[in-house]
Formats: sequence, structure tokens, C-alpha cells
Amino acid sequence: MNKNLTYIWMLLLFIVNSSCDKNFKEINTNPALANDLDLNYLFSNAQRLSAIVSYHYQAEIVQQINTPYGGQLAAGNRNIINDQHANEAFNTLFTGPIRYLISVIDKTAERPDESNLYNMARIWKAYCFQVLVDTYGDVPYTEAGLGYTEANYLPKYDASATIYESLIREYIEATDALDTDKGSIGTGDLFYAGDIAKWKKLGNSLLLRIAMRFTKIDEEKAKTLVNMAIDPLRGGVMNSNADNAFVLFNANYTNSTSNALLAGERANYYIGKAFVDFLKDHHDPRLRYIAVKYDNPSNPLETAGNANTNPDAQQGMPYGYDESSIEKAPGFPGKIGSAFKYSQFNRATVIRLEAPEFLVSFSQTQLLLAEASYRGFIVNGNTGTYYNNGILAHMEQTSLYGADPAISATEKETYLHEPGVSFDPNKALQQINEQYWISSFRNWSEAWANFRRSGYPSLSPINFPSQDPSVTNSGGFIRRLVYPLRELSVNSVNMQEAINRMGANNLGTSVFWDQ
Repeated sequence: MNKNLTYIWMLLLFIVNSSCDKNFKEINTNPALANDLDLNYLFSNAQRLSAIVSYHYQAEIVQQINTPYGGQLAAGNRNIINDQHANEAFNTLFTGPIRYLISVIDKTAERPDESNLYNMARIWKAYCFQVLVDTYGDVPYTEAGLGYTEANYLPKYDASATIYESLIREYIEATDALDTDKGSIGTGDLFYAGDIAKWKKLGNSLLLRIAMRFTKIDEEKAKTLVNMAIDPLRGGVMNSNADNAFVLFNANYTNSTSNALLAGERANYYIGKAFVDFLKDHHDPRLRYIAVKYDNPSNPLETAGNANTNPDAQQGMPYGYDESSIEKAPGFPGKIGSAFKYSQFNRATVIRLEAPEFLVSFSQTQLLLAEASYRGFIVNGNTGTYYNNGILAHMEQTSLYGADPAISATEKETYLHEPGVSFDPNKALQQINEQYWISSFRNWSEAWANFRRSGYPSLSPINFPSQDPSVTNSGGFIRRLVYPLRELSVNSVNMQEAINRMGANNLGTSVFWDQ
């Protein structure tokens, strides 16, 4: 997979700096400058900006990251509404990727020689909207991006179930329309350097992902879509880590999540107790890539001192406490200066500035196939094989995080036979989705969506004393994020129509497939 981005980064930075304003009108307006740029570069930028920041809510909801602090940092750690963090996906995806992709689609729709770029943009636009629906429920869809073409700055909100039907059509039609004889955009494609066969696998893997969202509400629909996704005549789904869709960053253009957690917030965030405990209890060799205790956790990596990655030494931070009450938590490890002695993310591996952001992976795809097989959706499939392949694939992904020696073949084999990990048909759904939780580490929007859908892993509610009542009433977990306050002030009529249709605009209202 060609990941050499050097020749386009300067132009991408120019695009970003020219269009990063946050005014409401700009959500649906394509700036004149970006409108005139090479469409391949717009597409590249849409891919790169799809790696949204999701550690404030999504990562805390699935209990992989935690902070005891309130104020500006309060969000999923306390089950409360914080507009600054709740609007992150909405603002980022509408003002960046979706705006650029709509421009690409609009300009290539009548250009047969650019039909592959057109259909790649359709697939990735559908991905972005799926993240939005999974996060908020009803969102602008049919009128999104019409500001610069039709001066419609107040888009209506579409019903989320209806949007999903459109996304399914996009995944199917655009994937089927991709043609290896129609040319390639080359290295303008950050995922596959224009490899159309890989794009077909991506489109089908996304169709598999969206199909499995229906397991709670329409199993027959899920089964039909799963079998369409895996059909080899349509290109099939991902079949190796070479098919992973991810953004690779470098020293000049760094990962935004890593930037935040390595800068001023480095002493404020810790790994969640449930995540550390699960990895420790099952002797997971991935723990050494993820968790660390530093001698001086408040310092930058260069002066943080010894990095203790010994799995036995790791301790995750429990939820439900603030910065004062945490000192009364069972097993409180104490402090080093202003920082707590709980485990943090390894700054030399999974949280380094150049850390890749995986958006759709072979590992996730294999685990979804495992569940589909277990449910009887797939006739000629082996649930245990899919399950083991998904685990091994994610372990092999860790090589891109660097620094630590690769997980050995012996470690992999030992882990697959570990009690609680070794495939047990009687615990299949639990085991598969626990591994999906691990496989979706850092891909927190997807981890949260699958947690809501599957109910696994079996996490204990955070139960913060002052949490939003809607969370308490919904079983103790956040089911969706609320709309940005700006929408309430400038697009209130359309937003209110969505709320009337969907349910209260609070953290406890479920999206349509989570019933």
C-alpha cells in the first residue's frame, strides 16, 4: 500500500488553512479557493480529516480512556453534556470531509473518465454520514452541502433510518460501479494509491459493517446485506491487513488526538480500568504496546524517565470519581507531583505523534464475519476461524505503532488458547465483541457504535454523582451525543423537527438501530 504523502502535504495544509473557519454558513458553503483546486487533493484532504477526535466522549463511554477532571475536560467521564466536545464530530465532518467530498462528487458526476474518483467519493461520503448518524441520529443529509450551489444555509434534518437506506445504496452502487479500466487517482488516494480492487473491498466491508447494525432490529435485512457484501463476484471484503483503510501521519503532519494527549493534557488522561483489567486478566501481549507508567508522567516523553511497560505493573483509572474523590478509590496508587500513578498510553507507540489512525480494518471485518457466521447469516463460514483471524490481524497491526518488538508467533498462539479467549461457541457473541472492542482501540466512534449494538463488553456504568439524568434513565450509558448549540440558535426549526421525530435531544435517546 502506497502511503508516501510527501508531494501533497503542502497543498493540503494550504487547503486546511483556507477553510477551517467554524461559522455556520461555512458548513454548507464550499469556499471559492477549495472549489478550484485539484479534485484529487480535495479527496485526499477529506480522507485525512476523517480521523476525527473522539477521546472526549466515545473513548470514555467504552472505558478505554479516563480523566478525573471536570470543567473543560468533563464529558463522557462524567456522563454530562459539554457542547465543546459533543459537537466535535458534527463540526469536523460537515466542515471538512463532507464539504470536500460533495465538491468532488458534484464536479465528477458528468465526467466518465473520472468515474472511479466519483464513486470513491460516494463511498467515503457514505462512511462519514454513517459516523454522523451513529453519533447523533437524524442529521442533515439530502440538503447538506447545498449552501454554495443553492444558497441553502439551513438544511433540513433527514430521518436517520432513511439516511441509512441511502448509505446502503451508495455502498452497493458505488462499489459496483468502480472499474479497473477507468483509471486511477494514484497517490492522491491516501488509503490505496488508487487501487480499485482494494476500494471494492472497502466498499463491501463498509456494507458488512452497516449490515450488522441491523442485528437488533431486522436480522433478515442484516443477513441479506451481509451476503451481498461478501459476494466474491462483487469484489468481496477485506482479506488481509494490506486492505486496511487508515491515515498515516508523519513528523510534520501529526495525529490530532496524539497532539492533544502529548501536549498540555498529557498528565490529565489515563487508561480506563476496565480496559487495562481485561488485557491483564487475559495476558494479552498487546498491553505492552498500549500501557505504560512513567517516572515523570507530567513531562514530555524526552524527560518522562523510565517507561515501565511491564503488564503486571499496569493499573487503569476507575470511573465515577473526580480529582479529589479518586484518592479514596480502592487501590489508589498515589501521585507523582500533579499526576496520578495510573497507567497512561505509551507515548512511543500508540499515542506517538505519527501514530496511524485506522478507520476500517481487516481485523474488524473478520470479527463481524465471525458474528455473522455465528448468527447463521453465512452458510460456508467458520465462526472460530474468523474470530482467530480477527485477533491475529489486530496483533499484526501493532507493528505500525513502532518501537516495541513485534508480538511473536508463540505469544499469538498462546493468547488464542488463553482461558476466556479460546473460542467457545457458548460464549461466541461475548468473545467476538470483546475482541471487537480491543480491535477498535483508537477507532472509538466504531467501538462505541458496536458496544451499543452488541452490548459487549459487559461494562459497569460510570454512575458519576452529577451525571445527566437522561443517562441514568437509559441504563447508565450515553446512547447518542446532543446537537451543537449553534444549531439550536441558527437552524432551530429544522433541528426541532428532528427532535420531535427522534426523541429528546439528550444523551439517553437511542439512535434508530439501538432499540
